[in-house]
Amino acid sequence: MHQVSIPQHIIDRVRAVRGRDHIFDHIDMSKTAHVIVDMQVGFVAEGAPIEVPMTRQISDTINTISRAVRQGGGVNVFTRYTYDPSEKLSWDHWFRTLGVTQLAAQAKMGPGMPDWEVDPSMEVEGGDIVVDKTRFSAMIPGTCDMDEQLKARGVDTLIITGTLTNCCCESTARDAQQMGYNIIFMSDANATLSDEEHLGTLLSMYTIFADVMDTEYLLGLIDKSAQAEAA
Repeated sequence: MHQVSIPQHIIDRVRAVRGRDHIFDHIDMSKTAHVIVDMQVGFVAEGAPIEVPMTRQISDTINTISRAVRQGGGVNVFTRYTYDPSEKLSWDHWFRTLGVTQLAAQAKMGPGMPDWEVDPSMEVEGGDIVVDKTRFSAMIPGTCDMDEQLKARGVDTLIITGTLTNCCCESTARDAQQMGYNIIFMSDANATLSDEEHLGTLLSMYTIFADVMDTEYLLGLIDKSAQAEAA
């Protein structure tokens, strides 16, 4: 997994603003969704078009979180990055500029193509949701219906895992926070291409957008919250 070391001066600054290390000391699982971002064959498999090798090291951790969320009464949402050149809200400019060298790889992420499918390493069960998105963020109206599905279920808190930490995971977390969701961003269940890029996103999440946790802390929080509700 990625090596994570948040500088002490940033920890001190966040503590001064928030008054504590973590924002949440309780989590209502009935209002919580675990968003597993783009853990698809095209990102996870060895030799895949947009391979992110670290994804293979976080798969078990993501599945562990998914099981805890199901058991606690929350919902797991798997997103699939989808290349659709015929969509109404065209995104051609990204492929003509910033993503010009990636078009061939992106084109393999079309609906129904092998690389587009959720990777077999992911445990997807009947009560889970799978949504398709045509942008990095899963929260942009007209490009993904995740927000509508979550609001219909009364969800107000998102746990973010998946890939890439500094692209689709970060984009989804940033947009969701500004749309009124509470965000828990996992330090050991997101993956990208380098420790430096991973840490860069964690610093932004920690200081501005989210409560950053590791899996051990999250599982403890879920368990403590369940015991408090049962008491």
